[in-house]
Amino acid sequence: MAVKNPYQKYQQTSVNTASPAELSLMLYNGCLKFMSQAKQAIEQKNIEKKNEYIQRAQMIIQEFMVTLNRDVAMSEDLMRLYDFIFRKLVDANTHSDLTALKEAEEMVLDLRNTWKEMMQTQKKPQMAGSEQ
Repeated sequence: MAVKNPYQKYQQTSVNTASPAELSLMLYNGCLKFMSQAKQAIEQKNIEKKNEYIQRAQMIIQEFMVTLNRDVAMSEDLMRLYDFIFRKLVDANTHSDLTALKEAEEMVLDLRNTWKEMMQTQKKPQMAGSEQ
C-alpha cells in the first residue's frame, strides 16, 4: 500500500522506527484517542461510530494482553487490570455507558502516564552518560 499523504508517511515512518517502549506509548495514546471519540459518539447517539471506536480501543487492550511478558512478576496484576478495562469497554459499548467508558479511560490514562514516566526515567541515565 503506497502512502501518499505526507502526514501518513510521517506516521508510518514513526511506527517503523519506534522502539518497543515508544510503540507501547503510541498504543496507549491511540487507545485514549479512540475512547475520547467513542465518548463523543455516545453523546451524539451515533451507535455505529461508538461501536467502531470502542472496538478499536478493545483491540489495543487485547494487544497488550497478548504481548504481556508472563515472566515478569507484576504481569498477573497487569493482566487483571487489562481484563477489567476490556470488560468496562464491553459494558460501555453494549449499554452506551459513559461511566464505564470514563472508568476505562482513567485507568488507561494512568497506565499511559506511568509508562511515559518510566520511559523518561530510563532516558535520564543514558543522557547523563552521554554528556561525559
